[in-house]
Amino acid sequence: MAKPPAGSFQALFESRWPHLTHPHVRALAWLLDAPDLLDPAAPQWQGRIATLGAMPPATTDWLTALERDPAPLDAALGTRHYSRLGLYAEKLMAFYFAEHGQLVAHGLQVRADRTDTIGEFDFLLQNDAGLTHIEFATKFYLLDHAAQDFNGLIGPNLADTLGVKMRKIFDKQLSLARHPAAQAVLPQAVTQAQALVKGWLFYPDGVPPIAGISQQHCHGFWMTQAQAQSLPGQHFAVMPRLQWLAPFKAASGLGRDQLLAAVHEQAAPVMIAVLRAQGEWLVEESRGFIVPDGWRAQAAQRRHEGVLPA
Repeated sequence: MAKPPAGSFQALFESRWPHLTHPHVRALAWLLDAPDLLDPAAPQWQGRIATLGAMPPATTDWLTALERDPAPLDAALGTRHYSRLGLYAEKLMAFYFAEHGQLVAHGLQVRADRTDTIGEFDFLLQNDAGLTHIEFATKFYLLDHAAQDFNGLIGPNLADTLGVKMRKIFDKQLSLARHPAAQAVLPQAVTQAQALVKGWLFYPDGVPPIAGISQQHCHGFWMTQAQAQSLPGQHFAVMPRLQWLAPFKAASGLGRDQLLAAVHEQAAPVMIAVLRAQGEWLVEESRGFIVPDGWRAQAAQRRHEGVLPA
């Protein structure tokens, strides 16, 4: 029976940021302060994984001020509804880079002609020698079989794997500056291209070491709807997609029966948080996906069909 692993990141985040309650500010704090998903020093990444490093005190103070007055961040996000978590995270990071004087361009498209888009620079940041191209991703993957490799980490919607994603980033996106059509839109030469990858990985039974994954990465559990009947805890939340980034914090939650009713016979995986009471708040203790009982068989079928790599 799968059990939620004891996770310390959520407790550490709450101890560092107990005063952050605005969802957008919490999400931005997580993006800036969370451990890297991938180990920048691992040899297979060949120095092409970016890291934000330790947060300086000035950034801590800036986030605290933003909690007191989130109007600039709210204005940057605008009133649009973000249906894609990745785009929402990009907008948060664009705000941070702009506020700290690093941003040269965000979402700069490279086109061969009006109808043919070759690619897009997620971020162009100023460095001493020119520009740094940052390809940015926030990803959530579940380990779906015994093979502890990047293709064993599969998206909850069964559409891709971490291996597929990283090959696309390395083989195509990070080489965009070398395309002849890019020269027409680049204000300066790109002297460095790296991927900045944040996210959470989810495991059915403990957290295995996987080469190339940061040992400190954010992680959770996954279990089937049948296994969820014995999920420990008293307070829970079904996590809205735009709140998948930072540990969840709310004034109220769901009881066990309410949670089980919410995930019962759902056709797609549902991310939930196990909450604990802390003062007037319920804060995330652990998180995980509750998947349909046949989810693993569906993953195997998609591998058999060649939709996903075997």
